[in-house]
Amino acid sequence: MTEEQAAAKAGRPIDIILKLRNVVDSLSASEKQVAAFILDDLERATLTTVSGISEAVGVSEPTVIRFCRSLGCEGFKDFKIRLARNLAVSLQYINPKARAANDRPAFSDLVFSSLVDTLKVARDQLDAEIVDKAAKAIDSARQVAFYGVGGGSSIVAQDAANRFFRFGVMATAHSDGYLQRMQASTFGEEDVVVAISATGRPQELIDSLTIAKQYGATTLALTKPGSPLTKVSDVVIELNLPEHPEIFKPTATRLVFLCVIDVLATQVGYMRGEEVRETLRRIRSSLSSLHETIDPQPIGD
Repeated sequence: MTEEQAAAKAGRPIDIILKLRNVVDSLSASEKQVAAFILDDLERATLTTVSGISEAVGVSEPTVIRFCRSLGCEGFKDFKIRLARNLAVSLQYINPKARAANDRPAFSDLVFSSLVDTLKVARDQLDAEIVDKAAKAIDSARQVAFYGVGGGSSIVAQDAANRFFRFGVMATAHSDGYLQRMQASTFGEEDVVVAISATGRPQELIDSLTIAKQYGATTLALTKPGSPLTKVSDVVIELNLPEHPEIFKPTATRLVFLCVIDVLATQVGYMRGEEVRETLRRIRSSLSSLHETIDPQPIGD
């Protein structure tokens, strides 16, 4: 059980900042003073002691502790730890850098330049031998399953299955942890499981690869170097990708992962040669009456 799961089970808040904002009106007058002091400067609050807040606000130390318990925390120490952890990931969203009215970004430049820069970083980090090993494992597999969780990785997994089935690979994709575990338990030595994760930390993926691996399946991962997921993977494509600080810009990692999947698929396509040409011809022929054109088009629109 993760710390977040344990906290939720115990009734302690995960998003302490939101909890603080929501309960202010229900607090006592003295506790409201403590809340106002903390909300005025969240960073300062993570560095202040019980006595420091007590003196600054003009309330007793037991009042400060009662305030913390009103938020579902065990005490002041628990509150500070949760606030510091919550603030670390929230600061860029609640205290954005001010922009002048005429300082709006050129959105196409913002998105495309960030993607191009990250693609260059990824290209320099890709290990050709590792990619070759991964492509050969997929090419020789009886069936291949792509696993991802969350928004970005699950979409990449779906796209991977969509990409590889066109090349005659028996490919599926799942983002549900229960389905991943069930499918992984049916695999054997002729099968391959590919886990996709920007962080390499989701327990669902680690568990699913561990299950598949114990039954003899080959496990692949597209993930961050040194992450827990790498420890249960036979072949690891490692990428350490920077993320742009602009919070409204789409994550470049998702698009880079899609590109890496295309690299693998392209290599498998060349390895299979005529077999793939015939499969693509059949697919394209089946769609020609729908498109009403014989011009070159993406397979499947």
